Amino acid sequence: MAAARISVLREGYVADLEGGGLRASPSSVLIEDGGLKVLADPGTDGEGLLSALSREGLGPRDVDMIFITHPHLDHILNIRLFADAEIIDPNCIYRGDEEIPYGELIPGTEVEVLPTPGHTSDHGSLLVPVGTETWLVAGDLFWWRDGAGPRTDIQSLLALEDELAWDPPALRSSRLAALGRADVVIPGHGKVFRPSGRPRPGLR
Repeated sequence: MAAARISVLREGYVADLEGGGLRASPSSVLIEDGGLKVLADPGTDGEGLLSALSREGLGPRDVDMIFITHPHLDHILNIRLFADAEIIDPNCIYRGDEEIPYGELIPGTEVEVLPTPGHTSDHGSLLVPVGTETWLVAGDLFWWRDGAGPRTDIQSLLALEDELAWDPPALRSSRLAALGRADVVIPGHGKVFRPSGRPRPGLR
């Protein structure tokens, strides 16, 4: 199988609105592997996403699968733009009214689905082999507001605050497991980064 290709179509953002509320959309990531095009977290910015796909020479009908890291609306609203795509969450493929469980890999690819509960109970991330590196499509395993980029050493990443976390101890454990395998991280909201170092043995 040829090496996977990965592209960040739209960098995720979270900004406070004057008078209250937020303006938010996640990192939308296109993965091409095994002859399939998988779009992770289509987000809320429909116009921006379609423009980014167009720059790749693609339209909605070219996307085979939509992977959802978790079901928060800012990550899933643009599903409606991809009527022909199969929808995948960390547990099942959805084809119309069918829910079909699958294994550790997105079917037909070498992309691994890594359970990463913490932000939500059902959160999942993707580990994508790109050449000699492993890229982590993290969803909201890591995220931050605009202008608040974190330090990228392991301890700082493990301690990164998530004000929306369902289970902070589970979130830390999921981060630890993911950072042990990732060379490059695409956060749910924020810039792509390379973690500095690996978790040391015995770190909890």
